[in-house]
Amino acid sequence: MKHAINFILNREAVSIRIEPHITLLEMLREVFDLTGAKEGCGAGECGACTVLVNGKPLNACLMLAVEADGTEVLTVEGLANGTELDVLQQSFIDHGALQCGYCTPGMIMSAKALLMENPTPTEKEVIEAISGNLCRCTGYKKIVEAVMAVSQKNGK
Repeated sequence: MKHAINFILNREAVSIRIEPHITLLEMLREVFDLTGAKEGCGAGECGACTVLVNGKPLNACLMLAVEADGTEVLTVEGLANGTELDVLQQSFIDHGALQCGYCTPGMIMSAKALLMENPTPTEKEVIEAISGNLCRCTGYKKIVEAVMAVSQKNGK
């Protein structure tokens, strides 16, 4: 039996009928074709599926889609303004803060949540904010540099 849910997805109101066992991640990827959030572990350990729900980072693999009813969900695709990338997305590019790119959307979303709450975090706060996002390629140095560059711009 499908359940009707209504929520805001990337700043647009949506209504959908969804099976109760479908995760938020499955719904985003398979129904809305928003493939930025990735399934890495399926157990909330890697952060590859991080999205913002009501402004807070959340592993989309751990939330049922029906629980999104009445919420605001923001994915990495929703950060850009048309063809203009969000300042954080651009900073990741400018600082080479990616290699294979699998973790990048989740990493960006965790960092975005931090910057929304605290526009000028310290390096220690950045490291703590992305601690739930695993990266097997970069060693995190350039990721932290990319976020700190945005923090420094925000402080000016």
